[in-house]
Amino acid sequence: MALFSSENNQSSKDIWKPEVIREGEDRILRFDLQTYPTLPSLENDPITMARTLSALTREKDTTKIIFFQKRDYEYNSQQTRMLVEISQIIDHISRHKDRLEIFNTSIDPRLKNFYFEKNKILNTLVFFDLLRDPIGTYVKLKRQIREEKIFKDGLDKKDLMNKFVDQYITVLNWIKSMLGETTLIKSVLKEIEGYETGSRKLYSRLFEPSIKPDFMYTRLAAKFPEEGELLETYNLGETEVNIFKIPDSSQYLFHVSPPEFRLNEEEYDLLDAGRSIMTSHEPTKQDFIDPKLMREVNESVGRELLQNLAREMNIKLTDKKLDSLVEILLRYTIGFGLIEVLMQDDKIQDVSVNSPLGRIPLFIVHSDFQDCKTNIIPTRTEAESWATKLRLISGRPLDESNPILDTELELPGARTRVSAISPPMSHAGLAFSFRRHSDRPWTLAKLAAKKSLTPFAAGLISFLIDGKRAILIAGTRSSGKTSFLSACLIEILRRYRIITVEDTLEIPVKDMRELGYNIESLKVESALAISKEGVSATDGIRSTLRLGDSALIVGEIRSKEAIALFEAMRVGASANVVAGTIHADSPYGVFDRVVNDIGVPRTSFKATDIIIILAPITTAGGLHAKKRVISITEVRKHWEVDPLKENAYIDLMTYNPHTDELEPTPELINGDSEVLKSIASIRPRFAGNWDMIWKDILLRAKVKQTLIEYGTRSEFGAQPESNHFPLLEADFMVKANDMLHNLMEEIIEGGGDTEKIYTEWERWLKKQVKLNSLKI
Repeated sequence: MALFSSENNQSSKDIWKPEVIREGEDRILRFDLQTYPTLPSLENDPITMARTLSALTREKDTTKIIFFQKRDYEYNSQQTRMLVEISQIIDHISRHKDRLEIFNTSIDPRLKNFYFEKNKILNTLVFFDLLRDPIGTYVKLKRQIREEKIFKDGLDKKDLMNKFVDQYITVLNWIKSMLGETTLIKSVLKEIEGYETGSRKLYSRLFEPSIKPDFMYTRLAAKFPEEGELLETYNLGETEVNIFKIPDSSQYLFHVSPPEFRLNEEEYDLLDAGRSIMTSHEPTKQDFIDPKLMREVNESVGRELLQNLAREMNIKLTDKKLDSLVEILLRYTIGFGLIEVLMQDDKIQDVSVNSPLGRIPLFIVHSDFQDCKTNIIPTRTEAESWATKLRLISGRPLDESNPILDTELELPGARTRVSAISPPMSHAGLAFSFRRHSDRPWTLAKLAAKKSLTPFAAGLISFLIDGKRAILIAGTRSSGKTSFLSACLIEILRRYRIITVEDTLEIPVKDMRELGYNIESLKVESALAISKEGVSATDGIRSTLRLGDSALIVGEIRSKEAIALFEAMRVGASANVVAGTIHADSPYGVFDRVVNDIGVPRTSFKATDIIIILAPITTAGGLHAKKRVISITEVRKHWEVDPLKENAYIDLMTYNPHTDELEPTPELINGDSEVLKSIASIRPRFAGNWDMIWKDILLRAKVKQTLIEYGTRSEFGAQPESNHFPLLEADFMVKANDMLHNLMEEIIEGGGDTEKIYTEWERWLKKQVKLNSLKI
C-alpha cells in the first residue's frame, strides 16, 4: 500500500524531495517549500508531518529538519529525534508487513467481512494516521484494543472468532508497545486522556521551530515558553526582552524579540536584496582600520541602497522604518548580528557562543538573573563570518596553528573583549566569548550605591590611592575586578600621568581622555597567544618606568610580566600609585599565584601594600549572585617565608554576610595599620596623628555617602533601569574629587578642620545641582 493517497502529484513529489546537507556533526534535511500553498509546520500541518516522516524512513541519520519558505524554519536535534523514532517504527512495520495480514483465505467464509474490515483499519492506522498524527494513532490503538477486548468478552468461549480477535489484539498491542516506547508518546502520556484525534494542540507544545529570515544567519526560537513564569520585561531600542523562569530548571530564559523578526514579507525581500548587494564587496583589513568611520560610510551607503531598492520594488517606507531597516542591514553585513543587540544591554556582562554551532543557543551572564540561556541560535556560517571580521579587525590569525584570538571590539553602544577559539583546540568548531565593558567608567560611589562596598570603604580606598600605594585587586572570573580597577582610576587626580599596560584593552582609556586625564595606553602581546607578535608585557612594563613619574596600572597580571611589575613596585620606580588585577580568591591566594606559580621573588612580593578581594556572593539556592568587596587587607613587611603563617596579612575591612556589608576591623579602628601611618608620615599635621588620618577617611566617606544620597534620587536624574546616575558617573565624580582636594588643600593649610571642608563641598554640590537645572 502506498504511503500517501491520491493527493500525490508530480509537483508535490518534487518539493518534498529534500536536500541533504552535512554541517559539522549534523545531517540536515532541507525542504524547499516556496511553492507549498500553506506554511510548512510539523505542529500545525498534518501533511507536512506525513511528508517529513516519509522522508525520514529513507534518511535515518537525520539530526535536523529545515523547511524553507521565505525563511528557514528549523527543528532542532531533539525535535527531529522524536520524529526519527516514529519513522523507524513505520519502516519496521513496512518490512514486517506480513504481521498485519491477519486475514486468511482458508477461514470460514462467514468471517471474511470482519477480517477485511480489520485489515483496512490496520493499514489506515499505520500508513495514513501514523504518518499524520502519531499521538492520535496511539490513542486510537488504545481505544481499539479496549473495544476489541469488550467485544471478545461478549463472545462464546467456543466461538471460532475468539482466535482471530486475539490475533487482531496482539497486532494492535505490537504497534502500541512500539509507539509507547518513543520519546514523543512518553512526553504526552499524562495529557492524552480524552485526547481528540486530529487535534494538533500537543504538537504545538512539542515542536517549535527556530526561525531565520533569508537575509540573516541567526535563528530565533520566537515562541514564549508555555509554562514559563515571566519575571521581567524591558526594551533595548526596538528589541523587546522577556526573562522567564522555566519550571524544573535552575536556568532562566532570556528571550529577545528583535525588529528583524517582526517585518512583513516585502521588507524581508528588501533586506535580502540589500544584503546580497552589500556582501558582494569582500571587506579588507583597510576597511576595519577605523570601525566607527567604516560604519558611518556603510550606513550612508546602506540607506541610499535601500531607498533605491524600495523605489524599484514599489515599497513605501517611512523615515523611521528606513532607519530601522538600515540598522538591521548593517548588523548582518559589517556587524555581528544579534550580538550587537545583546551588547546594548547594560545588564549583560558576558555572552558565550559554544560549539557545535547551530545546535546550542547563546548563553549570557545577566547582572540580575546571572546565567541565562537565550532563544538565539547562531549558525556555523555566521560564526565563520565573525571569525573573518575578527581577523581583519585584530590583524591576527585564527587557524589551526593559532587557535586562540583575543581582541577588543567597538560595537554600537558598547565596548567588548572577544575571545575566539578554533580547531584543534575546540574540536567541535568555532566558539566565542564576548565580555561587555561598561560604556561609562564605574566610580567608587556608583559601586557603593550598588552595595558592592560601603561609602566608608570607598573613603578608605580613596585615601590609599592618594597615598600612592601598591594595590592588587583580586577575585574570580566575573567578580568585577576590571570595573573596580576603573573606579579606582577615577580617584587618581587628573594632574598625574597614568600609564596602562594591557594585552586586551579593557580599561576605559578613551573615556578617561575625554574626562581630561593625562593617560597613555600600552598594548602588549597576550600571555595566551601562541604566535608571539608585538611587545611583551614584561618589556611594556619596563618601558613605562622610562616614561617619567606616572601611576602604573596593569590590566591583568597573568604571567612572567609580574616579575618586572613587582620589581618596579619594590624600588618605587613609578613614584605614584601602582595597581593591577589578578585571579585569586584570598590574600594568600594572591601570594601563592604570584610567588609559587609565576615566580616573583618573595622579597619583591613584599612591595604589595594592599590586597582587595572581590567575590560574587550567591543566594542559598545559588541562582543569584551579587558582586561584593569581601576584604581589604594590608600586607606587612616583616616576614621571611610565609606571610600567612607569619601574620603579615592584617584585615582592615571584612565582609559580614549577616549585614551584607564591608565592615572595619578592630585593627583599623584602633589605628593598627602600618600602611596608613606610612602615608601620614610624609604629610604635615598627619604624621603621628591617628585622629587626623581617621577624620580624613571619614570625610571622604561622607562625601561618597552624600553623592549616593543625591545621585540615586530620580529628581536628580537617576535612571536605575538603565544603570545611569548622573551625579555618580565619572564625569561628575572627577569634578567632585577635584573640588574636595582643592578645599582640603586650602582649608587644612589655613588651619581649618574636616567639618568646614565638608560644609564647603556640600555647598558646591548643591550649586552644581542647580546649575544643571535639577531641583533639590
